[in-house]
Amino acid sequence: MIAFLRNTWRGLTSMRTALTLLFLLALAALPGALLPQLSLNARKVDEYVAEKGWWGELLQKLGFFEVYATPWFAAIYLLLFTSLVGCLLPRTWEYFKQMRSKPVLTPRNLSRMPHHAQAELDITPEEAVDKARKVMRGWRMETGEGTVSAERGFLRETGNLVFHFALLGLLVSFALGKMFSYEGQVIVQADGGQFCNGGIFNYDSFRPGLRVDGTDLTPFCVEIGKFSAEYLENGQPVGYQADIRYQSGDDLASNTWKPYTLQVNHPLRTEGDRVYLLGHGYTPTFTVTFPNGEKRTQGIQWLPADQVTLASEGATKFDPPGITDSETRRKNQIAVTGLLAPTPLLHGGILNSKFPALDNPMVAVDVYRGDLGVDDGRGQSIFSIDQKMVEQGRLAKVARKNLALGEEIVLDDGTKVRFDSVNDWVSLQVSHDPTQIYVLAFAVLIILGLGVSLTVKRRRVWVRATRLDDGRTLVEVGGLARTDQAGYGEEFTRLARAVLNEEKS
Repeated sequence: MIAFLRNTWRGLTSMRTALTLLFLLALAALPGALLPQLSLNARKVDEYVAEKGWWGELLQKLGFFEVYATPWFAAIYLLLFTSLVGCLLPRTWEYFKQMRSKPVLTPRNLSRMPHHAQAELDITPEEAVDKARKVMRGWRMETGEGTVSAERGFLRETGNLVFHFALLGLLVSFALGKMFSYEGQVIVQADGGQFCNGGIFNYDSFRPGLRVDGTDLTPFCVEIGKFSAEYLENGQPVGYQADIRYQSGDDLASNTWKPYTLQVNHPLRTEGDRVYLLGHGYTPTFTVTFPNGEKRTQGIQWLPADQVTLASEGATKFDPPGITDSETRRKNQIAVTGLLAPTPLLHGGILNSKFPALDNPMVAVDVYRGDLGVDDGRGQSIFSIDQKMVEQGRLAKVARKNLALGEEIVLDDGTKVRFDSVNDWVSLQVSHDPTQIYVLAFAVLIILGLGVSLTVKRRRVWVRATRLDDGRTLVEVGGLARTDQAGYGEEFTRLARAVLNEEKS
């Protein structure tokens, strides 16, 4: 049993196993990049599964839509971590011992070395040794009686160890980031809408790390000013820009606002958090005038149904005023649903959008009256009405019409619904990751370590000077490259020529 455990440990901590696990980790991460993930867009996952049928259901059972939370991904991650630790500790100790050891003694027969040169010189052996020492200044050297042993290129192993330790640090940083980071998305109205990072209830969606409970978020506030978008002729966005104000840290106490121009891929960085501009959409504003003359004006964001033309769907809901009886109030609630076309395109009375920018926008509305189901204690999407209420007859469609700006529709009881205006909303993402600096540092070290290990050559040179019977000195130079890399032959030739030169140094 002990032998089995020892052999298993040796196999797990071998470099071949570590490289195999690294490849498997990269392979296992591919579905996270190629397939929609539940943590990012659950609706996309549902659409993908419905479209692919049994294949999509199989992928869902195997966890391909939540890759980074699956047991098999965690198993590869932990095995790679263990393998790296088991590989690096003995290699580091061995490297430490090699750094403290002396260069290998000069072999007896230098002519057997892969690189060899010799010459008879009119100098003494002591002068030849001294000359070799000066030529190889900067090498690790050990001199003997008429011999010089030198070696160079220990930085290669240093780079190799830096690469692997940095990889290990990167894995640890990612793991800690999953524990202490959080990410949330929120929609904020332009032209004065505000968002404060005071708690998870301020977000539309929030993904906390394993050690984040949402009670100790970094406080800051953002106010959205003017929003602008630029598009190509085919409707493809060129860029989004939002002029914002923000306050954080001591600015919160003094109520000091700082300006910033928020753009895609140019986040606001404040107090360890990053605020990204993800996208935008439109908020239609409607005014409902009830039969008693009272008015209610409301604007709520509608969801883009077409990402190219920004044709948007949604539901703006109203409670009737002046009714205290809850049963009567529920029977007279109003919802304005339908399609918003930023740049309208009409085909036989059917409204659609042909461009994402606002150009005489129109809405095709269905007006519902009855019980919206917002008071039954269950959560409800702000972008749609509860179809169960429609099926049960508790909510009925009472009107349908296409409306341009300023136009209105009159219901059967005299209630008027007017399409007032359209405003922009922006989608923000707040990301907090205390390990991002460490991830960057380790990533840089990985590149540097890999570069050093690939470019530095480990090599050895020996010199032996022997007095001949005629009074001259036979000087031999031998070389050995510890790595199979081109270029050492040229370096050895230069060194040998310098050592075997007749001139005294």
